[in-house]
Amino acid sequence: MGDGSGLVTVEVVGVRQRASADEIVVLLLDADAELLVPILIGPAEASAIASAQAGVVPPRPMTHDLLRDVIVATGDGLDHVEITRLDDGIFYADLVLTRARRVDSRASDAIAMALRFGVPVLCSAEVVAEAGVEVRTTTSEEDLARFKAFLEAVSPEDFETGAEPDEA
Repeated sequence: MGDGSGLVTVEVVGVRQRASADEIVVLLLDADAELLVPILIGPAEASAIASAQAGVVPPRPMTHDLLRDVIVATGDGLDHVEITRLDDGIFYADLVLTRARRVDSRASDAIAMALRFGVPVLCSAEVVAEAGVEVRTTTSEEDLARFKAFLEAVSPEDFETGAEPDEA
């Protein structure tokens, strides 16, 4: 669903590790265009996204939780996040605060913040067209069940490798 500004709402499907390439991606779905946008992320970002999706509350605030708390403590909030462009394989994003301020962000951090605030993730339609891959319409029920089982069983610790991401 577009909003007239060249942005479309995308669903954060989840994180997935590509076994063959030892890469971690977060998957964004533009349901209207039936395109899936994979964004390469690091293990720390995967953990932050997966834990937010699972509703895990750490005993002490992690970085994204701390940032959420600071934004709220200032009397502001997060309205939505925007993945604005893709340049040389790097996704760029903005946090759009409720007072209309914009903060530059890595796409993975923006997604982690959107999940913590429960706000929409918007993506440039141009980015979706450039980076999106068609959703397989022939996906079997068995494939869907396996993917759902993976998402339910994955934990943030599954993505800890100690390696730094090339981009996130």
